[in-house]
Amino acid sequence: MTGDDLVPVVVQDVDSGRVLMLAYGNAESFRKTEETGWMHFWSRSRGRLWMKGEQSGHRLKVVSLHRDCDDDSVLARVRPSGPACHLGRTSCFDGVDPDPIADLWSTIQDRDARRPEGSYVARLLADPLLLRKKVGEEAVELLLTDGDRSPTRVTEEAADLLFHLLVFLYQQRVPYPEVLAELARRRGRPPRPEP
Repeated sequence: MTGDDLVPVVVQDVDSGRVLMLAYGNAESFRKTEETGWMHFWSRSRGRLWMKGEQSGHRLKVVSLHRDCDDDSVLARVRPSGPACHLGRTSCFDGVDPDPIADLWSTIQDRDARRPEGSYVARLLADPLLLRKKVGEEAVELLLTDGDRSPTRVTEEAADLLFHLLVFLYQQRVPYPEVLAELARRRGRPPRPEP
């Protein structure tokens, strides 16, 4: 097999929108991906087909594959079962324009998949009533904060609310980029009349 039939594959987390890695694919790797539902690539260094996570267990569940307009690269939208980077990072691009929301979303996914003992996120996901109470509690704490006296406290309470809201969205199977897309959609909408 030569490198002539290889195409770059950009791998994106379908839930967070985060780019996880770049690899190469060919007809054989795409066929195997479609057969199994797990991402397979062609290793240029080893000269063979490989499934992502075959050694680490951190596999990539395929949601969709899309060729670009020139038919010379592929976007693979996936759900990762762990870090995509061989260095144990969520993304091979960690450190490049970090996105703290995407990082937090990835952590929530990881805690859901592994359910490590002592994990606060795992505890919240296992107890939907507790999670709902925490979202309400954090919202009230934010509203009761006096920003004129302590803007730092407002920041801290807003961070607490955002954290719990993201866990709630994940538990409800609503990827946070869908909320961002809804906000973007509303920008073009005229304001609603007051009741």
